[in-house]
Amino acid sequence: MTLRVLVAGLGNMGRSHALAHHRHPGAEIVGLVNRSEVALPEELGGYPRFADFHAALAETRPDLAVIATYTDSHADYAVAAMEAGAHVFVEKPLAMTVAEAERVVAAAKRHGRKLGVGYILRHHPSWQRLIAEARALGGPYVFRLNLNQQSDGPTWEVHKALMQTTSPIVDCGVHYVDVMCQVTDAAPVRVHGIGLRLSDEIAPDMYNYGQFQVVFADGSVGWYEAGWGPMMSETAFFVKDIVSPNGAVSITEGNRGASDDVDGHTKVGAILVHTRGGDRLIEMPDEPGHQALCDAEQAWILDAIRNDRDLSRHMQDAVQSLRICLAADESIRTGRVIDLGAAA
Repeated sequence: MTLRVLVAGLGNMGRSHALAHHRHPGAEIVGLVNRSEVALPEELGGYPRFADFHAALAETRPDLAVIATYTDSHADYAVAAMEAGAHVFVEKPLAMTVAEAERVVAAAKRHGRKLGVGYILRHHPSWQRLIAEARALGGPYVFRLNLNQQSDGPTWEVHKALMQTTSPIVDCGVHYVDVMCQVTDAAPVRVHGIGLRLSDEIAPDMYNYGQFQVVFADGSVGWYEAGWGPMMSETAFFVKDIVSPNGAVSITEGNRGASDDVDGHTKVGAILVHTRGGDRLIEMPDEPGHQALCDAEQAWILDAIRNDRDLSRHMQDAVQSLRICLAADESIRTGRVIDLGAAA
């Protein structure tokens, strides 16, 4: 069965998702949506183009809508697609607010549609191994994770555009908070964040550096840090470290590229497992690149549709990781610790 696919948003992620469906034997692209004209790879040149998502939805009647637009349109586009009969794959973050995210999940359940969210690390074998090794140690855990990007030129322009709606803490943080949640399985209890606006080139109410701490119900604690811009340091810009009473699991510094290297953000190179009995290095050769991971994500959502996979836990996790990051954003903006109780 070939599934009809509409792709909305033709930036870096949207183009990659479109290429994945172009090459997938079980998918047929019926339209590409972008509000402005944009240069596309030659492979995508022959598909119908639309400037308006709702018009494209009505005309093409897709089985799957892939939404890779800016965050402020995610919820409305996703709900509209499901009401029109389509399943949905939406890039992270799922929505601007927890209430919007819950509205999207409720729509998926109400209409019987599959909802996939773009947590690309879930499709990476090295990150799957990192999570498995950490869980094998047993908790409670200390999570030490960051991703600071020294961006300039075109990359800084992309970051400034993203910051019109979403802070680095939320945009990048949902990936790594999702990793924390997969390791601990515990509900978040409270979040405290700090942040700073380090550039006059962004809105006065936005910050391009943030850090937060989260406490989980099992006693686990997590730290995450994210910063964007030409002023950011590349010293220790990529820390991925999980500690438990029985040892630690860490991504080594091998295969680290520059901080604005997209492929470098997912590549692991090697995993170091430390216990009191000694250290064990797990080499991870031949890791997939960015396009291969997008191919895997889109193959996953196509499989979920064809084989009616249960995505309930996936949707719950997407909302929970967003809840934590938005609580961090609220903490930064208000200067208060945000109590999440036993939210799940």
